[in-house]
Amino acid sequence: MAEVPLGIKLIQFTSNLCSGYSCGTRFAWFKTSVFLLTFASYTAYHASRKPLSVVKSYFNRSCDGLIPPSTIVIDDHNRHTWCDWEPFYGPDVGTILGVMDSAFLFAYAIAMFASGFIAERVSLRYFLSIGMITSGISCYLFGIAYKLEIHKLWYYIAVQIFGGVVQTTGWPGVVAVMGNWFGKGKRGLIFGLWNSHTSLGNVVGTLMASYYLETNWGLSFIFPGMVIAIIGFINFLFLVENPEDVGCISPNKVKILRESSVNCSNYDPAESCDEPTCDTELLLPQNSKKTDENGKENAAIGFWGAVKIPGVIEFSLCLFFSKLVNYTFLYWLTFYINSSTSYSASVSAEISTTFDIGGILGGIFAGLLSDYLNMSAVTCAVMLTLSIPTLLLYNLFGTLHLWINILILSVAGFLVNGPYALITTAVSAELGTHPSLLNNSKALATVTAIIDGTGSIGAAVGPLLAGVVYSWGKDWKNVFYMLILSNVAALIMLIRLVKKELSALRRPLEYQINNHHIL
Repeated sequence: MAEVPLGIKLIQFTSNLCSGYSCGTRFAWFKTSVFLLTFASYTAYHASRKPLSVVKSYFNRSCDGLIPPSTIVIDDHNRHTWCDWEPFYGPDVGTILGVMDSAFLFAYAIAMFASGFIAERVSLRYFLSIGMITSGISCYLFGIAYKLEIHKLWYYIAVQIFGGVVQTTGWPGVVAVMGNWFGKGKRGLIFGLWNSHTSLGNVVGTLMASYYLETNWGLSFIFPGMVIAIIGFINFLFLVENPEDVGCISPNKVKILRESSVNCSNYDPAESCDEPTCDTELLLPQNSKKTDENGKENAAIGFWGAVKIPGVIEFSLCLFFSKLVNYTFLYWLTFYINSSTSYSASVSAEISTTFDIGGILGGIFAGLLSDYLNMSAVTCAVMLTLSIPTLLLYNLFGTLHLWINILILSVAGFLVNGPYALITTAVSAELGTHPSLLNNSKALATVTAIIDGTGSIGAAVGPLLAGVVYSWGKDWKNVFYMLILSNVAALIMLIRLVKKELSALRRPLEYQINNHHIL
């Protein structure tokens, strides 16, 4: 049994957690704490990624004709830096900012595969806590450049690379922990609600960054960095990564044992903390870990073992293109609104949050629809298909009026984020708890890292291409064509899985029709 977090030990010591409560209440208490802690964690991860997309619209403007805020005293020391900030201005600013985004995203994508390898072999609680604290340090290093007046491009690129590497600790960690505690029942809905942390983090990060934007853009990075570091320390104190660490039993193990010879017909995971109801000692916490042929507990499945799981390749490639679109919006939407309308940088940032608000609802809807249909690929395909004309409409009419912009942008966020959210959460958890893995709780981190790592390569390519395509002719139309083609490609990646799911649906219908004719 793994180490119980210090904060949990303290709570148990001071309040005797199970005394006076049913074991089901205890199990529910732990599940709720895991849901909230991992939700807050990834909200903080995304909030700490957002500042650059907000600040980049501030970088690319001239001091000429602008009146400095009353909080800034202009003197010879800062006369040429309070608004223009070398090296982030000039005719090639789009390419430079695209390189900045890509420095983070390519580092993130490459390191993600290694991150899954590491997460499978260490404590997820330590993995997440250290990753969040170092992510906070990377934000601080970017923000302190304002105070120190650092103007070297290599410094910002180095900080972005460091931030991309340490941020890879987030997704494999939180999805693996959630997958350990939440079984298949209503997984789409639960993960759809939980995955709203991505869009909520974007909104929170945008609001925090825009608050300091006009006075001290360094605080736009430092404040989110402080938040993620503090939540990381809270995880160290209270996050329980596996039910078995506190004497409970994983719902995924129940699923496997129900399919075996073990009598678990009356088993309720909420009542399993101390007295398992199954008539076997296999369910006892000390005997509940997977062993390989050599008796080694929770043997790592490795990269190729995870790739062989049915559906991993198709969903990974679909996420590549889907995340390309999502992250292009994440990193360029504020800049696009600011450059194509008369709105200020701060107002443009606030308008961009409607994309993320729509994304929250899209992720929840995708989870609900997937649960109802039991067809994840079909759900993704429907939303991807509808997103194509929506992106075209936003390009044509989005800038005509404020409310038209907000309406179409929120619908675009709904449709673009739905498949992305579903694949990175419920689909990843389902594939990571495939029956062939025999409840190897560590394997979920590897499967998640492969899927999200492949998607993150697309996330790195998207903003870079957007910056280059925009710089060619200062025309956003071609950027939107690129995004539409990406969604078409994502749809193509799912064709085989869609056919498979529809065929599985057709077989029971044919069986019922045949039986009706027989009768």
